[in-house]
Amino acid sequence: MAQQTTNLDPQAGALTRFLRATEIDTRLLGMVAALLLIWVGFHLYGVILNGKGAFLTPRNLWNITVQTASVGIMACGMTLVIITRNIDLSVGSLLGFSAMMMGMFQVEWYPQLVGLGHWSIVVLTILLGLAVGTAVGAFHGWLVAYRGIPAFIVTLGGLLVWRGAAFLLARGRTISPVDSNFALLGGGPYGSVGAFWSWVIGLAGCAAVLWLIWAGRRSRARHDFPQRPMWAEYFLAALGCGLCLGTTLLVNSYPWPKGIVDQYAQRHGITVPEEGLFISHGFALPVLILLVVAIVMTIIMNRTRFGRYVYAIGGNPDAALLAGINVKWMIVKIFALMGFLTGLSAVVASARLNSATNALGTLDELYVIAAAVIGGTSLAGGVGTIYGAVLGALVMQSLQSGMVLIGFDAAIQNIVVGAVLVLAVYVDTLYRKRVK
Repeated sequence: MAQQTTNLDPQAGALTRFLRATEIDTRLLGMVAALLLIWVGFHLYGVILNGKGAFLTPRNLWNITVQTASVGIMACGMTLVIITRNIDLSVGSLLGFSAMMMGMFQVEWYPQLVGLGHWSIVVLTILLGLAVGTAVGAFHGWLVAYRGIPAFIVTLGGLLVWRGAAFLLARGRTISPVDSNFALLGGGPYGSVGAFWSWVIGLAGCAAVLWLIWAGRRSRARHDFPQRPMWAEYFLAALGCGLCLGTTLLVNSYPWPKGIVDQYAQRHGITVPEEGLFISHGFALPVLILLVVAIVMTIIMNRTRFGRYVYAIGGNPDAALLAGINVKWMIVKIFALMGFLTGLSAVVASARLNSATNALGTLDELYVIAAAVIGGTSLAGGVGTIYGAVLGALVMQSLQSGMVLIGFDAAIQNIVVGAVLVLAVYVDTLYRKRVK
């Protein structure tokens, strides 16, 4: 019969016993605390300065989640790259190149064959962006793994090459507007799922939390592993469901702008009452894409042989090779996956901008690497989580948005981001020393 509780030291402090019972990652707890501190700090600054805080509002938080999507998607791939002791400095330029390829394809090349608005434009454009990103990523991985060129040099060269290639495609022109259906993938009133489907997603997330907790207890009992106390299970269930339902309530609290509501009502013959018509945005499509990517990548890293190989290579490449892992082929696949996610991020970024520009993705490599490192991915390799990378991306975007709201110029924003990146690496170094 399985033990009823995990190992709890009665001499330990209350907080220590709580963390051990619930098995909450202390680094995750630290990131959440930092995120809340950023949110509350910027909001209070607005209250003190203007008498009204603009940060902790449904509109701003909804926009932050949408703005996080592009960097968050790439951060999921960057986590794997860094875990294996490599780096990819080309993601921002590759995003710009993929977006420019998609822009040229759907605006200037393909419509000449099928006409504007054809249903196949969106499908083929997305496939093109994903194929370009995957091919370039695989090429980088081949150079690193089979030609022995350091990843830093390969991707630094890629940073310059693909940015230049994006410029040459359109000679620096902005390609716009993109296909109207493609633009929905960037979010906005029509690029969101609305209140009903948002509640469906929120309730499904809540059900998934409860199932995971139940399945976890069942698995521990089957393998005779120690169980968490029931109060800890109830706490985790309440916390998970609360986050799912609270997030749903938040995104449903942000209404469409009045002008768009009036246009929508006019097209559909709806009479707008004097007090106005409240139509919720709900979850934006870019946020749902990020959630799907994060869930799939978490399953890959925790439940598949591929994920175990990634951690093994990062922990000790020589031992992984001796254990029979084809390290070189794994590196190619990891960089190809990074390229695939960069192509997907290019879809979201160009759709949100409703155009493709040569500057799209500039400095994104900094934000993506910073998100992964802030999220707990160690530059020494072997350590990192997908949820940490997504949370790190949210921290970075919250910092950026907050600085924009209070009027910091671009130079100060770059200084803060750079300082946060250095601080995150320093904290990671201290943490590893403490663990050892």
